Amino acid sequence: MQQEFFATVESNLTSTSGPINVASVPQRSPFRYPGGKTWFVPTFRRWMNQLAKRPSVFVEPFAGGATIALTAVCENWVDHAVLIELDPDVAAVWQTVVAGDAPQLAQKILAFDLTVENVKTQLLCDSSEYLDRAFKTILKNRTFHGGILAAGSGLIKAGEAGKGISSRWYPETLAKRFNALHVIRDRLTILCGDSLALSDDYVKDSHAIFFIDPPYTAGGKKAGKRLYTFSEIDHSALFDLCANVNGEFVMTYDDADEVHALAQKRGFDTRLIAMKNTHHAEMSELVIGRNLSWLDAAHLSGNGWHAFK
Repeated sequence: MQQEFFATVESNLTSTSGPINVASVPQRSPFRYPGGKTWFVPTFRRWMNQLAKRPSVFVEPFAGGATIALTAVCENWVDHAVLIELDPDVAAVWQTVVAGDAPQLAQKILAFDLTVENVKTQLLCDSSEYLDRAFKTILKNRTFHGGILAAGSGLIKAGEAGKGISSRWYPETLAKRFNALHVIRDRLTILCGDSLALSDDYVKDSHAIFFIDPPYTAGGKKAGKRLYTFSEIDHSALFDLCANVNGEFVMTYDDADEVHALAQKRGFDTRLIAMKNTHHAEMSELVIGRNLSWLDAAHLSGNGWHAFK
């Protein structure tokens, strides 16, 4: 099994042409996010592979579905991951996992009778219990158009093959994912709050690494405002924060002139990487870091497998 995993990763390390086929990437997050980063997983592995030493902690300031953080932990690139999420509904899902209640959430998912009437009734329920809030969030994420949780979104109508709200509701699969997350719960920390108020404990730790995927609202872009409840962000302040990080970081952004200017002002490196959006259209996203030479084909071709895994 270990040799099979290494072979898969090494194949991904040398593949640089065209967008990633996300069907080949393990699906670990229970969320279906329009801004999900499953497509970035092979690039993340390249980044980890070229590090000189094992990081002490992985920090994902805009956690969302936390695909990259879960990959970091499940594939043993790090011992611990810190998820930071401002949206209390999304944070409630991760709080449920960290508190050890993922199996109960899995059972609620398996027991739920999915009908339009039952979904609407459930979404009207108001509870301060994070387990109930987590279930409501997952139900909304999986039955609303595009998985969008922001105001203005609504229930899937036709869906795939006319399946309506059941198009993305896979109770057995979701239950398996939550039960798998239960196994790694002690390796996760969830902080509900503003990512720009990140603790110095992480910022000053030279052995901490950061994957930063903020809402895409720079340069007048509207996608982030439509997709996320908490979309407003001071992009310049975020770049200043990254400049003060002692460890390594990688950011992903929409390819916008304002973002290029912010990166250039601070001397950051940038690369465009191919991906596919939720409509399977090929496009490019911007990757930002201090030194992205590891993304260049010439550099990757001679890259080995570090032993710290």
